[in-house]
Amino acid sequence: MRQVVVQTFIDRLSASIDPVELRSILADAAAAFGLHAFAYLSLPRRSDEKPFLISTYPTKWTAHYLESRYERLDPVILQIQRGTEPFEWGPGVSSAELSKRQRQLFDEAAQFDIRCGYTIPINDGRGPVAAVTFATNERHPAFSRGIERHGEGLQWMAGLYHAHIRRTLSGDRVVAGVRLSPREFDCLRWAALGKSAWDTAQILGITRRTAAFHLENAKQKLGVRTIPQAVARFSASPRSGS
Repeated sequence: MRQVVVQTFIDRLSASIDPVELRSILADAAAAFGLHAFAYLSLPRRSDEKPFLISTYPTKWTAHYLESRYERLDPVILQIQRGTEPFEWGPGVSSAELSKRQRQLFDEAAQFDIRCGYTIPINDGRGPVAAVTFATNERHPAFSRGIERHGEGLQWMAGLYHAHIRRTLSGDRVVAGVRLSPREFDCLRWAALGKSAWDTAQILGITRRTAAFHLENAKQKLGVRTIPQAVARFSASPRSGS
């Protein structure tokens, strides 16, 4: 079964450039191994940027996580910056002393049935750049078996997933000679594909208000008066597909 799951994952991944499809690809592969919730988080290169996230976690939680900049204090993300080996976390596993805000983070996550998990750090030779986490509401037998039996394959798939995303979704995000932030670029790209601010919010795991905010910023940076005009600039830009 493992070979079939991995080969299907490879075949689907190689043909996909859509974040929604990319989410489905890893979700389906993980589910075949008994793991039913995942999050891929790519750390920002600059402190004023937000991380890039593809996840099957509840949208309300991911939007709150990103808006709160929780990656800056999340014990799981902090641990990937201290080592390269995959690790489990959650009650009965993690022994590190938590701050008040970190305990609050875990309490809030637990409200969305995210209480424990298995995280795979991804490094590029210079340090940590991303992580793939498989989470659950409790360490039940199916989850533990999935990690124990398929841990090595999951690590390999996580690395391949990250490399594909970096290759297909990253770029310099320059539109009509203007550099946009990652979120501004993403929101404008989805607007160019006919998505509303609400649709974009669902895809990116943010709120509709946040999506509209980034579109407004992109519009102002491009020096146009309307979102359709910003979309036209995006579509005409030779770098808009990067």
